[in-house]
Amino acid sequence: MHPTGRHIFETAFGFCGVVWGENGLSRLVLPSKSAQHVEEQLATNLHGPVLSPPHQVVALIASIQRYFHGELEDFSNVPLDFTGTPPFHRTLYTAMRRLGYGETTTYGDLCKSVGFPTAARETGAAMGRNPVPLIIPCHRVLAAGGRIGGFSADGGVRMKRRMLALERARPPLTDPAQASFPF
Repeated sequence: MHPTGRHIFETAFGFCGVVWGENGLSRLVLPSKSAQHVEEQLATNLHGPVLSPPHQVVALIASIQRYFHGELEDFSNVPLDFTGTPPFHRTLYTAMRRLGYGETTTYGDLCKSVGFPTAARETGAAMGRNPVPLIIPCHRVLAAGGRIGGFSADGGVRMKRRMLALERARPPLTDPAQASFPF
């Protein structure tokens, strides 16, 4: 699948960007302070003409903007283009899409839920390559004990904390004496 369009737009958290094609969304860049930075990230994913966003993409952009204004939004039905995505990553991404607004899990529990109980490190690597964060809500996956863990989006862990705070996220089921939720 070749991407057919890209669009940069502003949210309450900064500039975001999307790339889409015939099969769905293929790339989302989370908020950055600079539209130029988002453009640079998107340009590597798109060759050829840039088209105006179709109705579905315009609606998605509006939903993303509402999300970053603090409104509850559900992205679980956004069509995604998984072309070239390894099967293990696809399995993880599908499981992450089931995490609802404000719901969290741990890397370990996510691995167990998809039948790979010892693949926490590989899970972290797959999440670092997530092409559509927020739509595949990797920010809702935490380290053991409810610790924040990593985040590869612009702003890193700070962005992850802001998104979790925006959602008033609940820590995963952990021993309350061990849980730390530093946002």
